[in-house]
Amino acid sequence: MSGSARLTLFWSLPNHFVIWPSHPLYSTAISLTLYCANSFNYLNSFPSPIFVSVTLFATNLSMTTQEILVDEIPYPSEITISKPLPLLAHGITDMEIHFLQVKFYAIGVYLEPEIVGHLQKWKGKSAKDLEQDDDFFDALISAPVDKVIRLVVIKEIKGAQYGLQVETAVRDRLAAEDKYEDEEEAALEKVVEFFQSKYFKKHSVVTYHFPGNSSTAEIVVSLEGKEDTKFVVENGNVVEALKKWCLRGTSAVSPSTITSLANKFSADLAN
Repeated sequence: MSGSARLTLFWSLPNHFVIWPSHPLYSTAISLTLYCANSFNYLNSFPSPIFVSVTLFATNLSMTTQEILVDEIPYPSEITISKPLPLLAHGITDMEIHFLQVKFYAIGVYLEPEIVGHLQKWKGKSAKDLEQDDDFFDALISAPVDKVIRLVVIKEIKGAQYGLQVETAVRDRLAAEDKYEDEEEAALEKVVEFFQSKYFKKHSVVTYHFPGNSSTAEIVVSLEGKEDTKFVVENGNVVEALKKWCLRGTSAVSPSTITSLANKFSADLAN
């Protein structure tokens, strides 16, 4: 793996540095060899701590946990929220504009492996069959297991624009099912408001956590250099529409993610 990261070196003691913050793409500590000794000797003369901003270029970094590249974006093979969840499928959202493929987000789907027990009705089905079967994905969505959708931004976007995408997708699904009432409208407005003031640079992360024992959803936004912000969606119909937007087969936001899920479960259900 190779890449660059904007980091801050904290000058705490002579010849001692602490890297802050750790870059979101790399979970390993990085050992630096610093040159230009004269410059740093000059910094030593200051009595107060000094922050030095540098750009670090890193190549072939070893990771503390195994990672999987999704369109060159590293995803941890397992995350832990209430329990460890493995990465079972992944994909991207994209669009062809003037004959060019424009990529918007990478998507990773983390699920409890026990979900296979709730999908036995489709045992022996091919990946192609599963990919086109919305009933299969409805069963996956309704299975009482933890689900996490981790979205990483590829093409930067304003939070207001992303919120509009969420609003349109959720409202249209609820309206089609005749479930878009005042309560749903108010709940959806709060979701849009949560995204409104944010700006998603490349590698910003939006995580949707759907607990298996609750009809709520927790949305976490991780932006470089800022504390994570969280929002809990409590309206069950809005939560269900969010799940369908991410995971419901032929109408999901990312066809490549649905293909990945179909391939994974076709193999798991073959055993």
